Amino acid sequence: MKKPGEYNELFRSLGSEWKWLLGYISRYKLHIAVYVIMGIVAAAMGLGVSVSSKYLIDAVLDKNVHTIVTSAAAAVFLGLAQIVINAVISRVAAMAGTKISSEIRENIYEHIVFSKWESVRRYHSGDLLNRIEGDAGAVASSIVTFIPGVFTKLTQFVGCLALVLYYDPTMAIFAFLSTPFLALSSRITAKMTRKYNKESREMNGKLISFYSESIQNLQMIKAFDITSRYVEQIRRNLALYRKIRLDHDKFATIMTACMAVIGLIVSYACYGWGVWRLWNGIISFGTMTLFLQISGKLTASFSSLVSLAPSAISIATAAGRIMEITQMPLENGGDADKAARMSDSVRKNGVTIECENLTYTYDDGTEPVVKDVSFIARAGETIAFVGPSGEGKTTVLRLILGLLEPDSGSIIMRTDDGEAIKASESTRRFCSYVPQENAVFSGCIADNLRIVCPEASDDDLKCVLEAADAWSFIERLPLGIYTPVDEKGVNFSEGQIQRISIARALLRDAAVIVMDEATSALDAATEERVLANMMKAYPNRTRIITTHRPSMLRYCTRIYRISTDGTLTQVSAEEAAG
Repeated sequence: MKKPGEYNELFRSLGSEWKWLLGYISRYKLHIAVYVIMGIVAAAMGLGVSVSSKYLIDAVLDKNVHTIVTSAAAAVFLGLAQIVINAVISRVAAMAGTKISSEIRENIYEHIVFSKWESVRRYHSGDLLNRIEGDAGAVASSIVTFIPGVFTKLTQFVGCLALVLYYDPTMAIFAFLSTPFLALSSRITAKMTRKYNKESREMNGKLISFYSESIQNLQMIKAFDITSRYVEQIRRNLALYRKIRLDHDKFATIMTACMAVIGLIVSYACYGWGVWRLWNGIISFGTMTLFLQISGKLTASFSSLVSLAPSAISIATAAGRIMEITQMPLENGGDADKAARMSDSVRKNGVTIECENLTYTYDDGTEPVVKDVSFIARAGETIAFVGPSGEGKTTVLRLILGLLEPDSGSIIMRTDDGEAIKASESTRRFCSYVPQENAVFSGCIADNLRIVCPEASDDDLKCVLEAADAWSFIERLPLGIYTPVDEKGVNFSEGQIQRISIARALLRDAAVIVMDEATSALDAATEERVLANMMKAYPNRTRIITTHRPSMLRYCTRIYRISTDGTLTQVSAEEAAG
């Protein structure tokens, strides 16, 4: 049994998520207000139709022609008006829904890309996609339908209650016979709905992640002949997801059936009370008809209000998952104005990178990956970091690029006239980057290059492709630089992808070129041509590389080895190769 304290914690958590959600959607208050007003008008018209019907029936029995015509006209007018306004509501909901849904997705995506890299890396890409699509959709739905629906249903409930109290207060007692049951079931409903919604959304995120990874790595899966194993794995995952959904559906079905039985009892009680009153001549037949309509609407509207609780919990669960994303710390921009002011000088004369006593530990780690690291890289120099895989080389590059903030120590970028700025996201404008992993995008070769310089001409692209020794194979392609690039560049070799990535970095025309195992897929001759071209065409650039290949080291001004304890030692090319 769930303890009272646990229930309190559950409701506190739900309250916190809804508080955040209401603050988040306050920017859409105009949309909500319009939707609410139209919904209230539609509900009021529905009640008006019921009242008109009462007077129409009584007028027919009394053979009062004038009242018959008036009541019938009112009923027809209100009925048609309700149809029109419901159609308008549907259209407004569609227009507002698509707009709000797009804006929420844009906001979440924007927050992801502007959040600190260390925070974002904790989430699987499939989970992030699920939050952008599934959870964002639930939140958008809350804005477009749920919150306005609360006001509409509440209006209908209050209106029905007012009519029942006006014509027969005793009828209200019958209409509320289900209240004790609803109150007792609310906690169980809240607990189970929260549980199933959370499990379902988490499992859906795992499914998306599995689909994404397996499809992206399909070549490897086929090569190892393990396709059947992956099909079996997705079958198990889908079976688990199906079980979660069916368990939720079973619980919802049982609760719905119980509510239906209670509603039936209440309806029969109201019906019996109305028949008895009619039998004794206390009410007219028209009033009896009104009671039957209104009592049904009163019970239905009250049940609808209660049934909003599972939806509110589902929305809160989605909001909580989005809240996790929007509360990730954002990059603070660093000295953006100063970096912009230094840009021309840096591009023209280059920049020196000074690292002093740098230490960094990942959030999920216990020991520093790099510890007390110091080095210098001047304009025109090529600096290499060597060492075993996973010992901190890439971490140093991430610190230079401002993707990570050091625990202690500093990385300073200094111009030739002595002006200095701390490495941060703002100083990335001084850098080009060639990643270790495959990092091309769908589109064409030109699209991939112009990502970093949209205004570049075809001649500009040819120039950097020649420097990266990529033009030799691209000019032979039927479409040249407009040759399509398939997902992950599977229609090119790894070496070709690396040369395209190097060309993209050169097109950026930045003072610092950061290369993480950037020539690992190139043969020695190609690697030598690429490096020679880079040093000749861009002599004042600061080149920082990580490598396992001894052939690279003879081009380096200085070589630093990162040890297993995270410390840095300057070594010779012979020592590094050995």
